[in-house]
Amino acid sequence: MEYIVHPSVKPGTVEKRVYQLNLAAAALKESSLVVLPTGLGKTIVALLVIVQRLSKGKILMLSPTKPLVEQHAAFFKSVLKLSEEQIITFTGSIPPAKRMEMWNGAKIIVATPQVIENDLLSRRINIDDVAHITFDESHRAVGNYAYVYIAERYFKEAADPLVLGITASPGSTVEKITDVCSNLNLTNIELRDEYDGDIQPYVFEREIQWKIVNIPVELKGLNKLLTAVMDEKIKKLAELGTIMPRQKRITKTELLELQKRLQGQIRSFPNQQTYQSVSLVAEVFKISHAIELAETQGPDALLKYFKRLEHEANSKGGSKASKRLMEDVRVLKTIHELENIDISYPKIKMVEEIVQEELSRNPDSRIIVFTNYRDTSELVTNALNEIKGIKAVRFVGQANKYRDNGLTQRQQVAIIKDFKKGEYNTLVATSVAEEGLDIPATDLVVFYEPVPSEIRSIQRKGRTGRKHEGRITVLAARGSRDEAYYWSSVHKEKQMRKMIEEFRCDLKNISINPSSQDLEAITLQQNNSTAVNTVDMKNPPQRQLLDFTASKDMIVPQIYIDQREIRSTVARELEKLGAYIILHTLEVGDYVLSDRVCVERKTTADLLSTFIEEGRDLFAQLGDLSRSYERPIIILEGSDLYTQRRIHPNAIRGILASIAVDFNISIIPTDSEEETAAIIYTIARREQENKKRIPKVHGKKTSQTLKEQQEYVIAAISNIGPVAAAKLLNHFKQIKAITTASEEELIGVEGIGKKTAKRIIETTQSQYKG
Repeated sequence: MEYIVHPSVKPGTVEKRVYQLNLAAAALKESSLVVLPTGLGKTIVALLVIVQRLSKGKILMLSPTKPLVEQHAAFFKSVLKLSEEQIITFTGSIPPAKRMEMWNGAKIIVATPQVIENDLLSRRINIDDVAHITFDESHRAVGNYAYVYIAERYFKEAADPLVLGITASPGSTVEKITDVCSNLNLTNIELRDEYDGDIQPYVFEREIQWKIVNIPVELKGLNKLLTAVMDEKIKKLAELGTIMPRQKRITKTELLELQKRLQGQIRSFPNQQTYQSVSLVAEVFKISHAIELAETQGPDALLKYFKRLEHEANSKGGSKASKRLMEDVRVLKTIHELENIDISYPKIKMVEEIVQEELSRNPDSRIIVFTNYRDTSELVTNALNEIKGIKAVRFVGQANKYRDNGLTQRQQVAIIKDFKKGEYNTLVATSVAEEGLDIPATDLVVFYEPVPSEIRSIQRKGRTGRKHEGRITVLAARGSRDEAYYWSSVHKEKQMRKMIEEFRCDLKNISINPSSQDLEAITLQQNNSTAVNTVDMKNPPQRQLLDFTASKDMIVPQIYIDQREIRSTVARELEKLGAYIILHTLEVGDYVLSDRVCVERKTTADLLSTFIEEGRDLFAQLGDLSRSYERPIIILEGSDLYTQRRIHPNAIRGILASIAVDFNISIIPTDSEEETAAIIYTIARREQENKKRIPKVHGKKTSQTLKEQQEYVIAAISNIGPVAAAKLLNHFKQIKAITTASEEELIGVEGIGKKTAKRIIETTQSQYKG
């Protein structure tokens, strides 16, 4: 075996592979996207580029998760002739001040993109001396993901920028690949797969088996009940005129398009029929998912889903859709049958047999069982651990769900280490194990169900056949969506290869050293150039708000932004507009624009969640904002205030009225984060330039005094705000006296009418029905 010989690489540590050298050579000439199957050394390609650029400045490698960051840093330390202090990791767990100090002394920084984005926005670091950036799992570089912002800043500020994007699967459409290349300023694509001549010596055969199971008769019977429920909902949609009467079942794509259309109708012409249709569509989605679980996951997974739906229906903010479904006799009958059914779903039995067979053939085998659902991962893990010789462990994401806590990143890393050492021989994983993590080469990969995504399918299959022959077994329920999903992923994978080849040729023709005509044709932003927008001078575009007040002599407004707001793109947009951003932990508000103006940004989802989520004390937040700043503002972002949740419009109007009247807080509606940023920038500039006011952070969250707690208890009664609560307490002196007062006594208080008095009596004197 030959090894890479380089002054910066430790001898005998990196195997020499011609295809990796070729890919690295191409990536050194221009910013490139390297598409290489999982297990064939994308990180080695990045390393070969890095060692050539080390002499020119700092190196930055970005990876989506903390475990990946630690994995890459450990690899670099093991093969490079650099001290450990020169190869550092940046994650959110390291204090900002410490990161500034570490950045200055480092040669290679491996980081999560969110941390680098935060440090760039707050000017803790600068990247003008960064010689190279690697974007790991670069297919993520779309939309508002931090990769996009970092690349934009890098090409704007660096003296000699060069980037490398590495991924096993960039997407199956020209649009997706174009987005990634455009967002990262990539001008070249290098694609290799198992069929390329220089790759084949390093790829071992992967045997793919396709195993079909029959859906148990008992489940087919339950599916008929659920299908009858769904057909009834679809029929009602047809009767309302929402959809055309149809013979075939409505597809998920059609449902999504219908849902989008209905939300648009509610914004334009809200009426009871449209609201009813929205709720019916939600019911169809839920029952359709139940049918899919019955077909592809089995009775236990389906029962767990219904229990979650039951919990949602009984919760304070449960949707009408879930409540109606849990009142349907056929659904209740299905749940009863599931609770008493005694059948083993054949997929679980088949997984047991497949894993047993593999371990009997080779006791040292490593096996991954992939499943789409966390409920199923738990069921499969428990079933496998009942069998002697199988040491299975569940590997899921970090999110906590109802009766199901996720894994922390530290726990994930520990599980992978134990899997490598042989403490476990079978990993039962959800999608968290598909991407990037240094999971050792496995002998067998089992798909509990196919996935319709070509990206996920490629990543899963790449977990075997790396160092020796591997096997892939795909399970599918006969006549179910499993079969459709499998062929969908196969088709998309083929389409992706075809698209990449075509797009690579197109990119070569139009993107390298582009002329102005090329830029006008494709409007791709290249390196330090700005995107070209063609303008029709006969029909000039409408002037924007900021255009009317632009001035050469205008000051740069300073804006304090709460650290948590970095999750939105508002801070980035403000920076683009020219604001000087100061990240700060604000106790009150989200954006401080002057000594008297503070903005609290609320999305429509944020505001509506205060109706239904425990611990969301909106009134206390509004009180702090109103007391702390002379001109408090709430920016309400989004156009779906009345359509996002099934909350009566009058209740929403009531809370808006309370914000404006009871708290004297101005409400400014916006449609998007971009518009929010434009409004904030305009107000900040007006305050600081015209009014000569400087931003000043003040105000603290107040711990509730006894008086405030008493006001809060009374204000929580429907249709009673903080002002009315204070009047009632001033009159009766005690909460107890309010709760025992008669209707006449309550009406005697200023501002309390007959309807409100009845509401107080109903709430405080009615018997609780649990």
